[in-house]
Amino acid sequence: MPIQSKWSPLPLALAALALPVSGQLAAQTSEPAPAATNIVVNGIRLPAGPEVKGIIAARTGEKIKVATADGTAKIITITDETKIKASGGIFGGGAKLGADALLNGLPVTVKTLQGEDGDLVASLVTFKNGDLKTARMIRLGTEQQFAEQSAATEALRGRMADIDNYNIKSTTNVFFATGKWALTPQAKDELCAAATKADATNNAMILVVGYTDSVGSEEYNQVLSEKRAGTVINYLQQYCKWKPYRMLTPTGMAEADPLADNSTEEGKAQNRRVSVNVLVSKGLDGM
Repeated sequence: MPIQSKWSPLPLALAALALPVSGQLAAQTSEPAPAATNIVVNGIRLPAGPEVKGIIAARTGEKIKVATADGTAKIITITDETKIKASGGIFGGGAKLGADALLNGLPVTVKTLQGEDGDLVASLVTFKNGDLKTARMIRLGTEQQFAEQSAATEALRGRMADIDNYNIKSTTNVFFATGKWALTPQAKDELCAAATKADATNNAMILVVGYTDSVGSEEYNQVLSEKRAGTVINYLQQYCKWKPYRMLTPTGMAEADPLADNSTEEGKAQNRRVSVNVLVSKGLDGM
């Protein structure tokens, strides 16, 4: 499907803020050490929980939010007993680190235990040292290892406070089956083609917005549109190698801004989409 030049208004989506995260999202620790199983809460040794692979999307206090490839998120508690290790690079077989290494945007593999109330508790968190290094550089705002974009990186970080001052360079729509958020092979090809074209545009940012048709409740469609946007974000970053700090926060718009009439099956199919919008700040356009 060719990149479309038509743009549907995004009155709410363009209020999103930029989300700086690591650019090496696909990398995961290949041989994590065995998980610790001796975490005890209220005198009870916790049973094993699921292994969670994804990207740290947020952190507050002792909890981290890990966004997974299927568009869902897991809230996991970090304790003093949690083992945190990085592998590869100068750390060799795996350096033991503190919880302060768990930065937003870091791809992680988390072995968990099941808490008394069904909450997940991390027994082991592993990641690649290269991903940690990238996350730290973005967090600290340094320009190390970003020689190819040193000036551009700072320019992008200093983009206009009023996000409405962006020029829309192109829009690519990828489509989904009813109630689904999995990408088709065609959609995957179109996403990487859009990312390649955007990469050739100076100072380009990408804004991803998910939509649904009119079937289902407002609450259901809001969640579905967010899952679709999250799936597209993950694919663009992990497989199309789009740098996360050039990505605006994804937005779910449910059934707003339909492309076609929701009273027909053909129209509904066009509205079950995610729009990948390539934007350039008016202040940076042409630089």
